[in-house]
Order: sequence, then structure tokens, then C-alpha cells
Amino acid sequence: MIKCPEDVYELTRTYRTKRQEHFIVITLNGAHDVIKRHVITIGIVNRTIVHPREVFIKAIKDYAVSIMLVHNHPSGNAVPSPEDVDITKRLKEAGKIIGIDVLDHIIITKKCYYSFVENGVF
Repeated sequence: MIKCPEDVYELTRTYRTKRQEHFIVITLNGAHDVIKRHVITIGIVNRTIVHPREVFIKAIKDYAVSIMLVHNHPSGNAVPSPEDVDITKRLKEAGKIIGIDVLDHIIITKKCYYSFVENGVF
């Protein structure tokens, strides 16, 4: 069950030290139990391409009620880039249309994480 960003950080620990960015979607049921963890894209050291279609097809197939977005920053700096903020807003809007809530976007590094919700971006 996902109750807080620390739960997501723990669930995605294997991606903290990857040398390339990995964009992950965690699908959740109505009780916020994890249905599945999906790697949507693997990019380069400082960028990955994400499109709502690839994110939400996994959520739809899993019959998810909500999702958590996660990606790693190999640089070790968890602060979101302008592109991170933009894609998060796009995915949140797409989720509203489809009826699948985007609960948070967590950026993970080896030593810390950044939660869009905890930092008031959502």
C-alpha cells in the first residue's frame, strides 16, 4: 500500500542508482494498493521522453484507479527540471480526462527524493 512518498521511494529503490533515467508508473487500486510497477521509458543520463499514451495504457490495462509517477535523476540532484514540471502537468490533465488520478510525481536519487505534492507543485 502506498501511504506516502517514502513508500514509493522504497518501492523503487532498484532505480535509484541507474545511470540512465527510468520513467516508472505505479498503478494503484481504490485502496492505494499497488497493482503493478511499469517502466515506461528508459532514456539517457539526463533525459527521457514520456508521452501520456504510454503512461495511461498501462493504467487502463491494470484497471487502475490512480497512479504514481516516478523517475530517477542519475545526477543525484532531485530538483525537477522545467521539462519534469511540464510533463507532470500534462499527465495530471490527461488523467483527469480519462478518470485516473495522478497522485504524485516522485523524483528519486541515490540519497533522497522530491515529491511534487510535498513541495506544493500539485
